[in-house]
Amino acid sequence: MSFLALFISLPSKASTGRMRVWRALKALGCATLRDGVYLLPESSEHATALEEVAGEALDAQGSGEVYRLSGCDDAQEARLRSLFDRGEDYAAVVEDARRLRADLKGTDGAAAVGRRMQSLTRRFEQVVRVDFFPGESQRQALAVVDESREVLARHLSPDEPTARQTAIASLDRTTYRNRTWATRARPWVDRLASAWLIRRFIDPDAHIVWLASPADCRADWLGFDFDGAAFSHVGTKVTFETLLASFGLESDSALARLGELVHCLDVGGLPVHDAPGIESLLAGLRASESDDDTLLARASEVFDWLLRTYKEQTQ
Repeated sequence: MSFLALFISLPSKASTGRMRVWRALKALGCATLRDGVYLLPESSEHATALEEVAGEALDAQGSGEVYRLSGCDDAQEARLRSLFDRGEDYAAVVEDARRLRADLKGTDGAAAVGRRMQSLTRRFEQVVRVDFFPGESQRQALAVVDESREVLARHLSPDEPTARQTAIASLDRTTYRNRTWATRARPWVDRLASAWLIRRFIDPDAHIVWLASPADCRADWLGFDFDGAAFSHVGTKVTFETLLASFGLESDSALARLGELVHCLDVGGLPVHDAPGIESLLAGLRASESDDDTLLARASEVFDWLLRTYKEQTQ
């Protein structure tokens, strides 16, 4: 494997330029070979980024040049790869996740822990973005972060569904028209996205009922996203993904990509680039709208925008 090496030198008085260069190198996830020499795995994207940093060094009256570097043998290449080890970063994330779960006390405590969970998830995703040689450390950290998210979700929403292990039947959308669909009140990502999907692609005239308790769901209503509902978590799929599979919508690449986002925000798993921003936006909407119908209408606009963007990107 080849690496790109950035050789830079900055005058000692260029404190502003030095800080700008240092922040850029840190954001890129560069490894330090020695003082003034920074590495990234070779790629066109990394080459462009390092050339930009070299330009920053020149603007600060210093020097910056990018070279291609390879190990002389397997052992030397292994040493170069080891410079990118993110084990300590993942260990810090795991330690904070465990401390976070230990601090989960009472409703007010849970809300505060929820905000910390969002911050922790963003930190984990930042490490993943610069983990160019992922291995066991990433796998273990992902498991702990996902488990922590699940513990928090169970504490905040005891009615969150448990995944069933069953086959998903293929259904005809035309037989699910003009129906009443019911889910738990004060919806979050999976319920909001599922309600949007139902109205946009399955039952345009659907009447959505917000339940104070899953036990309030009537026999002739189509429940979703709670234990015992007609549509809920199945295997590794969240409710949104179950609906996609049930009604033959998985082949739509834009909807499938939206499903990955909903999955990440609802139960965790592999990071999705758009997730932190969308999570903050939906959290703001939920906090500002006490009426669930209004919340769904405003959230639906967000999902419409996302779908349009994903369609343009997948064409």
